Amino acid sequence: MNLYDLFIKPYENYDTLQVMLETFGAIFGTLSVYFSIKKNIWVYPTGIISTLIYVYILYNFGLLGDCLINVYYSVMSIYGWILWAKNSKDNIHVDVKWATKKEWIYANMLFILSLILVTVIYYYKPYIDNKFSMEGTSLGLYHLDWANWMDVFTTSIFLAGMWFMAKQRIESWIFWIIGDLICIPMMIFKGLGITSVQYLVFTIMAILGYVNWKKSFKEKKVQ
Repeated sequence: MNLYDLFIKPYENYDTLQVMLETFGAIFGTLSVYFSIKKNIWVYPTGIISTLIYVYILYNFGLLGDCLINVYYSVMSIYGWILWAKNSKDNIHVDVKWATKKEWIYANMLFILSLILVTVIYYYKPYIDNKFSMEGTSLGLYHLDWANWMDVFTTSIFLAGMWFMAKQRIESWIFWIIGDLICIPMMIFKGLGITSVQYLVFTIMAILGYVNWKKSFKEKKVQ
């Protein structure tokens, strides 16, 4: 399979609105990561636009886990926006720290609860796809492919990462890096080439963000 088959051919069957939405979602998502690297509060308004667009896209492509995580992102972005505004001296930038043991416990709980919740949602996916009717529907996980199972896993990774991000914790970038790497082949498999390229860019930016936040913390500690 060549690059054309992977990245261009799937879009031959998409309408203009679908392509435009995915493009704008990717642009605003990239802007959001850029602002997060800079510890700039604009990470949240740009992120909200991107996540709301992807709620629609991912639901239509059957990636219910990632769809739900984008709903969660939208809600958590409002929470994070409030926290960053309260903890910012200039109402734009924030200081960052490493997570405490207690926060790691909370993050692990979120991860496990997410695994359970998204798996249950996929169990009921045939019912959801059948317009919430049990007529002719068989519940179960038999319909899941490897991308769906990865969706369950990455949803939990991103949920914990988003929580750490709202808390201004450096570890958030570790979760972004792992989740982004997994999403690259997953999105190609689902025919979302633009989004897969976005996740490649996200991976590079997440590495830069991790390095930048670590450096910022060290410089703050020296002062």
